[in-house]
Amino acid sequence: MANLIVPELPLIFGLLMTGALSGFLAGLLGVGGGIIIVPVLFTALGAVGVDPSIRLHMAIGTSLATIIPTSISSVIAHHKRGAVDWRLFRVWLPGIVTGVIVGTWLATTQFSGSGLAFIFAGITLAVAIDLILRDRPDSDGTLALSTPAPWYGKYTASWVPGLIGILSALMGIGGGTLSVPFLNAVKYPMHRAVATSAGFGLIIAMPATLGYVIGGWGVADQVYASFGYVNALGFVIISGTTVLTAPLGSRVAHAIKARTLRYLFSGFLFLTAARMFFAF
Repeated sequence: MANLIVPELPLIFGLLMTGALSGFLAGLLGVGGGIIIVPVLFTALGAVGVDPSIRLHMAIGTSLATIIPTSISSVIAHHKRGAVDWRLFRVWLPGIVTGVIVGTWLATTQFSGSGLAFIFAGITLAVAIDLILRDRPDSDGTLALSTPAPWYGKYTASWVPGLIGILSALMGIGGGTLSVPFLNAVKYPMHRAVATSAGFGLIIAMPATLGYVIGGWGVADQVYASFGYVNALGFVIISGTTVLTAPLGSRVAHAIKARTLRYLFSGFLFLTAARMFFAF
């Protein structure tokens, strides 16, 4: 594996556009942007010669790093609107963090690039299909902090947060791709699910990023501007633009109907799953 040269301007422009779009989606859909960053980064890293055996690991690790500033920007914007359910956030925190630790270990020590790709594309497609088939009246989107949640004891203290943490670390996403459909399925208001998922992204991305740095140390050290499986150039370019567009996505999310938001989310997931399946 040879050292990489500095990427040319077209690639840098592509990373800027990726960051802008992923930031907008973070605010609009409650995702950390990873579900679009991972396939795009995989392609970009391949174009500059990154070894196929570590290419997807680097795309996932770098994606997780970019989710940190994006989630901070998004959750602040949603919090100002009173949309973040901090009670749910506190209940899910231990399970998600535990799951992230397990998932990061699996990704960096047990799974090949093709295995991670299969997980990424398969879960993305399953979530998209689930959202389309579940054609029921949406919740009213009430943003009150005292949102009734009779399902709290059944789901939030069990395996659900842990599983979301594991899969998010394996896929390089902020958790919104999984938590938003689940919360919507148990009749949790869509807008609150989107807002609170922005907070989940932060507690997923921070420990997972550290894990990908440690797990890839000495493996990906010949790749230009990388620390383990986290590429510094991609992080700087993408995160520098995501923080600017996440608040815009948040404003749009609160201006459209919950059902429309759900359909936009599912359509986006279909496109992403198809792209990843055909990429391998």
